[in-house]
Amino acid sequence: MGKLICCPWANSEALTCLHVTRPYASIPSTEVKRQKLHIFCDASIKAIAAVAYLKTIDDKEQCHVGFVMSRTKLAPLREHTIPRLELCAAVLAVELAELITSGIGLEIKEVEFHTDSKVVLGYICNETRRFYVYVSNRVLRIRRSTSPQQWHYVPTQHNPADHATRSVAACHLKATTWFTGPAFLYRSTACDIGYDTFELIDPDADEEIRPEVSVLNTVTSDHQLESHRFSRFSTWMSLVRAIAILIHIAKSYTSTVTVSQKPCKGWHHCKNAFTASNLEKSKDIIIHTIQSECYTKEIEYLRKGQTVSKDSALRKLDPVIDRNGLMRIGGRLQEAKVEFREKHPIVLPGHHHVTTLLIRHHHVQTKHQGRLFTEGNLRAAGIWIVGAKRRVSQVIFNCITCRKLRGVSRNPKMASLPAERLNTDPPFTNVGLDVFGPWSVATRHTRGVHTGAKRWAVLFTCMSSRAVHIEVIESMDASSFINAFRRFIAIRGPVKCIHSDRGTNFVGAVKELQIPSNLDTAKVDRYLNEQGCTWTFNPPHSGKG
Repeated sequence: MGKLICCPWANSEALTCLHVTRPYASIPSTEVKRQKLHIFCDASIKAIAAVAYLKTIDDKEQCHVGFVMSRTKLAPLREHTIPRLELCAAVLAVELAELITSGIGLEIKEVEFHTDSKVVLGYICNETRRFYVYVSNRVLRIRRSTSPQQWHYVPTQHNPADHATRSVAACHLKATTWFTGPAFLYRSTACDIGYDTFELIDPDADEEIRPEVSVLNTVTSDHQLESHRFSRFSTWMSLVRAIAILIHIAKSYTSTVTVSQKPCKGWHHCKNAFTASNLEKSKDIIIHTIQSECYTKEIEYLRKGQTVSKDSALRKLDPVIDRNGLMRIGGRLQEAKVEFREKHPIVLPGHHHVTTLLIRHHHVQTKHQGRLFTEGNLRAAGIWIVGAKRRVSQVIFNCITCRKLRGVSRNPKMASLPAERLNTDPPFTNVGLDVFGPWSVATRHTRGVHTGAKRWAVLFTCMSSRAVHIEVIESMDASSFINAFRRFIAIRGPVKCIHSDRGTNFVGAVKELQIPSNLDTAKVDRYLNEQGCTWTFNPPHSGKG
């Protein structure tokens, strides 16, 4: 092998001289006072690593440090910044700590983490700024298993995980702190590093930190339902149910909740909201919201006890305010024995989305029967729409179901007229025929008893002159038609072409008389062959004859 290949492996024999002490401490377990796990992590553009040491303190306050295990991973192929790689190393350290504490079989109450990246420590200790997804997910993973007080800064020269992120010759590995850990671990006092809170380093220039955005929060004291939210609904009942749910939720915050009603506390969705009282109240709220926006001046005049202004469209309706705060039509029907909503219907503007929903709702209730039925159903429900005639007509015109029901069917394009209809020939040279009937006729009279029978008629019509010849037949079978056809030929002369539909008697006659047709029958009768008669049947199931 070449020198370039042999040189990296030349020092592999030095690995035989390495020895790893398996006991974590060279003292009996009875002399152990406490144990602490220290994990160091580091990263480079080539690899990320984490190494763990178990620090054991005996009764004499002497420290014993043992190598536990380590993990090393190659850096991702996709280029990452050093802070991102250092953060991945911190996640690897947390995973290594979870693996050791769950499988070492010792009671370890303290775990300390060490890194030489102050940027990562700033990420972990951050409480004020938000990160982008990559950093945010990894910081959340670290904070889920550890606290910021467990993380410390260690200089790079004292970080044993640094050896795993860069190549170290086997002959030099024994002289490093990889198996023994840094010197400060052998001190019995608290860690000299201290428990500092690390701030973010240059947060305005860090690409991993989301920029701060200034927003303006406006608080209104008067909370009102606005009708522009109603445009999100496509049906009247879906809007009513949505408002009923809001009413039910509002009641759950203000009213006393019993044990049986405990699930109905706060924001939730349940069937208890769709009671009759809630649905009626939601309808009143919707209508009150619309009237408050569209007829503000009129309502203000009426609440002051005045009549509406002369230029108002509601002047002729004599509007009044009922006890629920809804504006209704006044009129002179107070003594009429009809329902209150029919005597004083609610006034609604014509051009409003909720009005359109109401018209659609009552139009469907009347089974799409037209404008008059829809208007009548609206009046019976106690609703008066300003300009109802035009508005209802517009809604019905745009109704898809009505267009389907009342749409004009398209007729297929007619074919060209046959040559027999256009050529000048003697009468009944080319004929079209059909059968109509039956009629009940009296065949004989015997002492007051009338014997009846059914009769049909064969209609022969000339295709050029439109002359008509009628022959009576006794039944609809082929033999009766053949007799009528022979009588026709005897009177009107030979026929060259016959057009008809595919009646069973016609088809049977063609087969019986052996007339050439477009049915490809064989054995043509000699007499009819000499006459040159051809029978053409119309296509089956055709729209036009």
